[in-house]
Amino acid sequence: MKNIFSFLLIILYVPILKAQEHQMSKNYLAPTDTLVKQKLSKWQDLKFGLFMHWGTYSQWGVVESWSICPEDEGWTQRRGPYSADYNTYKSAYENLQTTFNPQNFNPEKWVAAAKAAGMKYVVFTTKHHDGFCMFDTKQTDYKITSTKTPFSANPRNNVANEIFKAFRKENFMIGAYFSKPDWHSENYWWPYFPPKDRNVNYDPAKYPERWQKFKDYTYNQIQELMTDYGSVDILWLDGGWVRPKSTIDTTVDWQKGITFNQDIDMARIATMARKKQPGLIVVDRTVAGAYENYTTPEQQVPNAPLDNPWESCITMGNSWSYVPGDHYKSANEIVSLLVKIISRGGNLLMNIGPGPNGDWDPVAYDRLKQIGSWIQVNGEGVYNSIAIAPYSEGNIYYTKSKNSSATYAFYLSDKDAVIMPAKITFHVKEVKSIKKISLLGIKQKLKWKVEGEAVSVTIPVNLQKANGLTQAAVFKIQY
Repeated sequence: MKNIFSFLLIILYVPILKAQEHQMSKNYLAPTDTLVKQKLSKWQDLKFGLFMHWGTYSQWGVVESWSICPEDEGWTQRRGPYSADYNTYKSAYENLQTTFNPQNFNPEKWVAAAKAAGMKYVVFTTKHHDGFCMFDTKQTDYKITSTKTPFSANPRNNVANEIFKAFRKENFMIGAYFSKPDWHSENYWWPYFPPKDRNVNYDPAKYPERWQKFKDYTYNQIQELMTDYGSVDILWLDGGWVRPKSTIDTTVDWQKGITFNQDIDMARIATMARKKQPGLIVVDRTVAGAYENYTTPEQQVPNAPLDNPWESCITMGNSWSYVPGDHYKSANEIVSLLVKIISRGGNLLMNIGPGPNGDWDPVAYDRLKQIGSWIQVNGEGVYNSIAIAPYSEGNIYYTKSKNSSATYAFYLSDKDAVIMPAKITFHVKEVKSIKKISLLGIKQKLKWKVEGEAVSVTIPVNLQKANGLTQAAVFKIQY
């Protein structure tokens, strides 16, 4: 199996992003459960999803969770008035719970924008590494529904449940992000020892009772999510350093720092979760095996198709979490990312971080509106598509419909307005069997002819510039 590919890094180096640029697992094990395979196939057809990182950290506009991690990396740097002393900073960070009150929270507004943009599934951070729960867990008081949190007085205080209900109502597939490590839990970062890095700060083999308590805590929280939050399609588990020691890949830098066996008993968790949610897709990120049902290259796009289901998770801005004045990618960049990803057979999970007031930056809505305008014209080449050779050539990317013999050629523009040359050539298969070539969104007929092993399309003068197309022109090649 061709499991190892070099990656084309789409985003230039930005320190705040590097925290979780996980390399993919090298070996993929396909699920055997029929219901899981069916749901996975359905998910692969959706192509475009919404990711949301949200928690108390949005109030400071800092990187999610990582500033309390005692690692000397660019993305973990403490900033602000409490930064000089670690314990003072961590205490102030955890005290953000007492001021978190996102009064503008309105998930229906998010659903409307995401749906209009052509997004089909959502993954929401129910708990990140810092341990603050955006759902009504019974396992800890470090949660949004606690009386310590001002937003608990709001009738919609169970944020995860409200988000899942709103998106489910519009037929989105529902994904629950959950961090396996929990830096607030005394059974992960035991207060007896200072934390040294992202990992558990004691030897689970030496203190098995304490580790068992953490395993039970994790199991119980996931059980709550699988029991009390309606139909869930994806359990998206992050924090790949919580893993059996036997699975550590020492060729991956961040895995070299895993000293202890942190086996969380995924078999027990997955069995319970699928009993509650039959067909559940489990994504135990970077831990190859039965519980990584699809792989998740982060801030990256493979430069060749992968032979397993996969999803690129990429930020719309520069940060996963809300940062005031963040720089957002243009609609043109986002459409290009989507096209490149689907041409390789993957999905795009695009992240938007809500702010402390409970809403997105207005720029995010504007981007989604622009993307939606493009999807409305060209969506038939996006959804229910598969990768097809030659995949891409220059600025042209290909997909094939699963439901017909049609092939789609995406001509990417480096500007919002699409400008095309007088002739465009496609090197597709079976050129002599082509019956029609048309341009989505354009009624005017096109002339084309077979030239050896390729087909060339003549672009009329009136369509070369003033064609009204944006981001990418999509040619439909019918056989």
